[in-house]
This record gives sequence, C-alpha cells and structure tokens, in this order.
Amino acid sequence: MKNLIESGSVILGIEFGSTRIKSVLIGPDHTPLASGSHEWENDYVNGIWTYSEEAILHGFQASYADLKKNVKELCGAKLTRLAGIGVSAMMHGYLPFNERMELLVPFRTWRNTITAEAAEKLTAAFSFNMPQRWSLSHLYQAVLNEEDHVKDIRFLTTLAGWAHYWLTGRKVLGIGDASGMMPVDSATHDFDAGMVETFDRLISGKGYPWKLRDILPEVLSAGEDAGTLTPDGALLLDPEGDLQPGCPVCPPEGDAGTGMAATNSVRPRTGNVSAGTSIFSMIVLEKPLSQVYPEIDVVTTPTGMPVGMVHCNSCSSDINAWVGLFREFGEAMGVSMDMGEIYTRLFRKALEGDPAGGGLVSFNYFAGEPVTGLEEGRPMLVRLPDARMSLANFMRVQLYASMETLKYGMEIMAREHVAIDQVFGHGGLFKTEGVAQRILAAAIHAPVTVMQTAGEGGAWGIALLSAYQVYRRPGESLEDYLQNRVFAGLKQSTLSPAREDEEGFEAYMSRFVSCIPAQKEAVRGFRG
Repeated sequence: MKNLIESGSVILGIEFGSTRIKSVLIGPDHTPLASGSHEWENDYVNGIWTYSEEAILHGFQASYADLKKNVKELCGAKLTRLAGIGVSAMMHGYLPFNERMELLVPFRTWRNTITAEAAEKLTAAFSFNMPQRWSLSHLYQAVLNEEDHVKDIRFLTTLAGWAHYWLTGRKVLGIGDASGMMPVDSATHDFDAGMVETFDRLISGKGYPWKLRDILPEVLSAGEDAGTLTPDGALLLDPEGDLQPGCPVCPPEGDAGTGMAATNSVRPRTGNVSAGTSIFSMIVLEKPLSQVYPEIDVVTTPTGMPVGMVHCNSCSSDINAWVGLFREFGEAMGVSMDMGEIYTRLFRKALEGDPAGGGLVSFNYFAGEPVTGLEEGRPMLVRLPDARMSLANFMRVQLYASMETLKYGMEIMAREHVAIDQVFGHGGLFKTEGVAQRILAAAIHAPVTVMQTAGEGGAWGIALLSAYQVYRRPGESLEDYLQNRVFAGLKQSTLSPAREDEEGFEAYMSRFVSCIPAQKEAVRGFRG
C-alpha cells in the first residue's frame, strides 16, 4: 500500500450522502485501501430541507482529512498524488448560481416536496414524468412563484456538479446525474432538445436574460474528459497543501449512477436497490415503459442507457430513531452497547417475527412520499388492539416500513413485465448479513445479491468510474470493464424470495395501503 500511495497510483472517490460524506481510496486492482468520513445532517430551515454552504465545504474537507489520517495510520505515508478523482452526491435538488458562481438561494435538496404545481405542469408539457425533486421542477416552481433570484441565474447544477466545479473549474455533469435534473436523450447523450425548447416557450413571457441551455451544465458520459484537478481545487480539498494538482477528474455522478457502478448493474435486465436514509431501485430497461407513471422516474446509467427508478424519500431514519431509543433504555438500565451490535441483534430478531407483521403497521415518513401521494410525512406506528406487540414483530415491521413505499412502486414495473435477471442490494441497511436482503427479495419477488463491497456504497462506485477513465483499454465499454476487471471472482451471496416471506409482506401491504388515509390525516392534523 505504501508504494501505491507514494507513487500516486491510487484513485479517490468522494460521495456526499444524506448523513455521511465518505471518501474511499482504491488501488489499480480496485480494492479499497483506506477510507475517511464525515457525519452530517440536513437542516429544516423556513420549510426547506437544506445543507448550508459552510457545511458542504467543511464536510468535503473533513472527509478527505479523515482519509489522509487513515492512510497515515495504515502505512505511514503522506497522501500527495492521485491517479484520478471522482465526486458523487445526492441527485436532484436546486443549486442556482449567478455569474460570480455565488449561490442565489440555500440549497433545496431532493427531500423537499414543494414543487407539485411545477412538476404537474412539466409532466403534462413533456409527456414525461417530472418528479418534484428534479432540478427543473425546482427551477420552474421558482418561476411560477416569481422568485426574484431567477433573473440572475447563470448556472444550474447538482451538488456533485458544484463540487466538481470546485476541483476543476469545469461546468459539467455525468449523464446519470444530468438525467435527474431534466430528461436526457439516450441517443444524443444530452438533455432532450425538444423539452429544452418546450421549457423555453413556457417561460418566454417572463423576460429572463437566459435560455435553459445557457444555464445547464455540459453533459458527459463515463470515460469522457471532465477536466483535471487545478491548483485551487487541490488546495480547497486539502487546505494543508499536500495534494498536488494535475490528475484527471471523471464526470461527476449522482448516487444512482454510482450505485449502479458499485453493484455492476449497468446492463439491461440488471438492477440495484440502494438503501440508506432514502431508498430507491434502479432497473436498466430493455424497452420503454408503455405509459407515463408518476411513481416511476426514467433516468440513465453513467453511459446513457434508460433506467426505471422508484425513489422513496424515507428508508432508515425511523429505524435509526427507534434504535437510538433502545440504546437510551439500555444506558438507563446500566448497560452500554456498541451501536453496530444493537443494529445486528435487532435486525436478526426481526426474522423471528410474524411474516405478516403481527397486526402492526409502521410509516417511516420523515418527509413526503410522492409515490403514495403524500406531500409531507409523519412517522407513525399503528396496531390493532389484538396485535402481537413483540420485539420480533416490531422490528420486522420496521424493516417492512423501510421498503413498503418502494414495493408499492415496484409492483407497477411487475405489471409492465419489466425483465429483471439480477438485483443487487447495497447501502447501510444491508450490513447485517442476510436480513434486509431477505426482506427485499420478498418485496420485489426476485433474487437479491449482496456483494462483499455492499458497505462501500457510492464512494467506491465513483472511484470505479474514475478508474474506468484512467485504466480502460481502447474501445472497452464500462459494462465490460466492470464485469471483467472489477467484479470477476468477487465474493457475493444471493437469496431467493421465500414464499412465506412474500405472502407475509403482501398481507402487511394490504394493511399498509388501508392506513394511507390515516397517514394523510396525521399530516393534516398534526402540526408543529
């Protein structure tokens, strides 16, 4: 490892996740060598879910500093040179800048459900599902709201695109992340030209000094030139001044694209489910869906292949809250346990529960869920008077709740006869071996594979995309690079759905769907 570090033969991947900014260093064989992280949380300010500019920059630097520290501890070397860098982040949201690259309004993240009017009108105008969290929905809502800053916009990007600009000075975006701003054309590998023209017509009477194409980033596919690390970018990432500039920086991607790379699910008929603070499925499509579904987004792989995506805003937050409560109870009883051990024991306990949930229903809705028609959410536990309120049933229902909205959307793909040969699970929910994996298999009626790298997540995925840019052979596709040079021989485990689990989850879902009106009433009546 020391030789690789000192020779500059390592590649850095950094991903801004919802609760953690993770940095991963890999060698030429794609094996993770060292890592660093920085914990953070979004803020709810004036009705907007956001992260401050200071928090974004500090977290970027803190994660890298933690990586440098880890390298020093592991091999005694100082990290000064890199063979490549990749930056990824949560997709979507709203980051408008003026001509001096000053942020015009606080970052409006993917978690906000405040653009219903814009999303509905754009969906009708485009004949294409435009989710509320997509950047163009946020932009058009700002137009409809007649927000003063809109006239001053000169650049619109995502969080990954902003971090990439810091490092390279280039206003570019990977095609997968771009497809979460507005629809892209898989044939031209660019934003859909017809929809760009349609949007310009929609706002033509506003008198803005820009057209949409003027303020959007350049779209790039995996492997294309996205710039190099500048001296200013190196100093921004590493204020200690050790990092040298000059290495290539691959096209910035969103967490969906890095999830596909990290799970080798970039070919048609493959897919993955990412489960952390949010949960989403990505299925690479063989053919277009027969109609527009508001529950299903159509984005792309890092090479531009169309992907059906079911995105849900809430996954593990409610589980985390309950586990924190159990830990607090343990401490009150004089018992101190490691949080990882608590998760492991509780997750395993869930497998002892009634497959149908024992008469309990849980909503993990920390935010709105457009898939089920909720603009806001209220975490809520409902149970029948004769429910079996055991720890096993409670934890099983918490795991069901983490996937219930995803399952609601995935049933539409099943009715569309979308072919799925292989689904990979990744993210923090899968760290306890065989538990969330088993529940997910029951949810989607398909085998689920978890690799030994499942915990590495998007930081490793963007590092792989950087490695592809640096090490690929002439004419070598990303699909072949991942299959033959990254994942060949990698340890993995696959679980097929058990009939008992499938039937139990289906019975639970019937109760869940029947309780959606109660969730809507809780939103209406329970205000802070």
